[in-house]
Parts: sequence; C-alpha cells; structure tokens
Amino acid sequence: MKIKTGLTPQKLQKKTARVFELAGSKIRAIDASWDSTRGTPVFTWKGRYTSRGWTEWTQGFQFGMSFLHFDATGDEAMLKLGRAKTLRHMASHVSHVGVHDHGFNNISTYGNLRRLILEGRIARDQGELDYTEVALKVSGAVQAARHVTTAYRTPWSPVPGSAGVAPSGYVYSFNGPQSLFADTIRSMRSLVVAHQLGHVLMAEGDKPVNLLHRAIEHAAATARFNVFFGQGRDSYDLRGRVAHESVFNRNDGQFRCPSSQQGYSPFTTWTRGAAWIICGYAEQLEFLETVRGSDLDAVGGRRAVTDLFLETARAASDFYIDGYSARDGVPYWDSGAPGLHHLGDITKRDADPFNDHEPVDSSAAAIAAQGFIRLGQYLAAKGSPAAGRRYLQAGLTIADTIFDEPYLSADSRHQGLLLHSVYHRPNGWDHVPRGRKVPCGEACMWGDYHAMELALLIRRMAEGRYYTFF
Repeated sequence: MKIKTGLTPQKLQKKTARVFELAGSKIRAIDASWDSTRGTPVFTWKGRYTSRGWTEWTQGFQFGMSFLHFDATGDEAMLKLGRAKTLRHMASHVSHVGVHDHGFNNISTYGNLRRLILEGRIARDQGELDYTEVALKVSGAVQAARHVTTAYRTPWSPVPGSAGVAPSGYVYSFNGPQSLFADTIRSMRSLVVAHQLGHVLMAEGDKPVNLLHRAIEHAAATARFNVFFGQGRDSYDLRGRVAHESVFNRNDGQFRCPSSQQGYSPFTTWTRGAAWIICGYAEQLEFLETVRGSDLDAVGGRRAVTDLFLETARAASDFYIDGYSARDGVPYWDSGAPGLHHLGDITKRDADPFNDHEPVDSSAAAIAAQGFIRLGQYLAAKGSPAAGRRYLQAGLTIADTIFDEPYLSADSRHQGLLLHSVYHRPNGWDHVPRGRKVPCGEACMWGDYHAMELALLIRRMAEGRYYTFF
C-alpha cells in the first residue's frame, strides 16, 4: 500500500459528510422496500438488497446504521427508526444460541443505543438504558456459552519472552464445536461489555464463568491457531497470514488443521477474515485499558495479554499493508486467489474492481481501516508515535479511497452504499453483471455498516470526540 502521510481526519470531512448524505437515502430505501418475512437483507443483487440463508448475522447492521446516521447528523427520524426496529426485531438475536455473531448483531444495535444514551446524545431514560443493558448482559452470556475447550493449557505467546496466555478454549462457529473462526474475535465485544456491566455466565452447579476471561481465552486460541507469525509453523508460514478457520478433534481437543469456509485455501489469507482480526484485536486492546490489572492475573497478567493482542494485531496489519493490499489500500478477496497472477504485481497499482480475473473486497478494506486507526491511536498513546502514525495513515488512506467513486455509490437506484464487496466467492453467491467475468458493483450489509462506522470514527476524531464500542 502507498500510505498517504498528509491525510488528516479534518481533511476527510467533506468525504465523510458525503458518506452520511448518501447513507440516509439508502437506509430509507431499504426500510421502505424490505419485507421482514423474507429474513434479513444480506447483500445486493443488481442493486437491490436480497437475503441469503446461512445465519442471521446482518440484521444488527441494518438497524445499527440508523444509529450511526443519527450520531453523525442528528436526524431524529433515524434515531426513531433504529429504536423501533431494534425493539421489534432484535430480541431473538439476544438469545440466539446457534451463532457466533452476537458482537455483530447486538453491539451494533443495543450497544450503539446505550452508547448514545451514556454520551448524552439523547435524553437519558433509565428504563431504556436498563433495557439495553439487560439485552447486552444476556447476549454476552449466551455467546460465551457457545464454548468448548482445547487440549492446550500451557501459556503461549507470539512474543519471545512473554509469559503468554493459555489457548485453552474458544467460542465455536456455526459449523460446530470443531470449528474456530477468525471472524468471532469481533463477537468478543459482547462478552467484555457484559463483563463491564457486572454480568457472569452461570454454568452447571451454579458455577460462575468470568466473561472477560473467556473472551481472552478465545482471543488467545484465535491468535495461536488462526494467525501466523513467521515462526516456521508450516511451509507457508508468513507473518500476518490468517486462516479463516481452525479445526479441532473434539474427542481430545487437539488442533488438526487450518481450513477456510470463504477463502481460497487454508494456506492463503481470505482478506475479510484478516480484517476481522485487525479490527477485533485493536478494539480489544482499547478495552483492556479500562480493566484493572488484578482482573487479568488469572489469565497471565496484563503484560502477557497485551503482548499477545498487540503482536497479533500488528502482524495481521503489516501483512495487509505490505503483503497483499493494492496500492490504494483495497485488497482483492483472497491473497492467493488463483487469477491474481494475470494482474501482475497487485501491490504496485490501484485495485481494479472491473478486472476480468478476481474480485476486490471493499468491505474488507472498510473493516481493516477502522482497525488500523484504532491500532495507531493505541500505539501513539503508548509511546510509539512513529508506528502509530503508520497505521493511522494507512486507515485514513483506505478511507480516502473508498469514500469516493467507484466505491461510494451515488446512484439513487442502487440500495448499497459501499460497492465492490464480495460475500462468498467459492460458493458463487455474488452477482456477476452481464459482460463481466467476476462479481463487481454490489454491496453488503457489513460493508455499508463498517463504511459508516469508519466515517463516524474519522468525523468524531476531527471534532476531538473519539469513541469506542464500550
């Protein structure tokens, strides 16, 4: 990536304003046309949002966008819409025992509403605050209950000399107890917010389970088995490579192999999976700053946890920036996609969403950019200004790219906001326009939401009002 060193949040304000101007019409169009009996809108097909059954993991983005829009613009109608839809449709997501997506659905809705109340952006209604906090407590506990143990009890760290954290368990994916997804790191938001609210998961025999510790345990397992650190783990071990899935033998808890549900292979990096790692660990680093050191002693101590989270975030970030991103900061959908060789050195030119060989994924760019900014802010605050500035500028560079054509959709007939995202390339779920050979020109709920979340973060930074999910 060619990082633009002169960008600032202030210089991007015209572009972030345009994001919210366009987003308002998109949100209203989807709300006016969507039939809730058809399930949840997932991605666009010829410019119209459609559903695609797998799991219900995108409805929180649909309604969460209304809260983000209100936050940025003060549009009371958007606040009203977000409140009404959350109350009407989101309760089942709070108690959903079959998914690994609570951080996506419930932090984006109940979490955003609570944040707006606590920030004083809307009048404090104790009943409404209580309602959001009960939902967040239950969501965190339900997500934490989707847990299995591994065979690994010895503390581990990618940082030489660090005490490490035992990768002794994880919250498993919808594939079943054998499956650990990279994506799920961002659902640890649900666990830590519930912990912050004083909640615990009650297990058999009335045994309380510490939700913070379970989140850290999951993060340790994800770092150990889904992320690579250039330490000779296998023949293709590159620092920062991310495997979408890790598979375990459930008879004994032993790790068996990397896998990939949505990437090209277990030995290449599905770029949206890597983006979840970048964003998820950066957010958790910020959250750790609110936790007492004594609360981390049982999982190895503050230094061990911080070392692990920071090196994981930096490794995945460095590989994105130096390893597979196009020059303008937008990645193709997988670092090893088989058609990339037709495009030459993709790192030396801007991404081409209209090429004939492999699709780009703008949603991965939007997710990663937020992670870069948060990681950069964290490092700067910890006394590493040069490193922090590199990641911050990388995030702003991506925003500068995707908040403009051909990624930002100004077409009022198209319901999507952020174009050229990909849902599931191996399954062939994405629309290929007539005359084209690969998917392009479409949007998805997570891409639109994270584009707005990125724009809101940058907008508030320009105003001196940084924000976090907690």
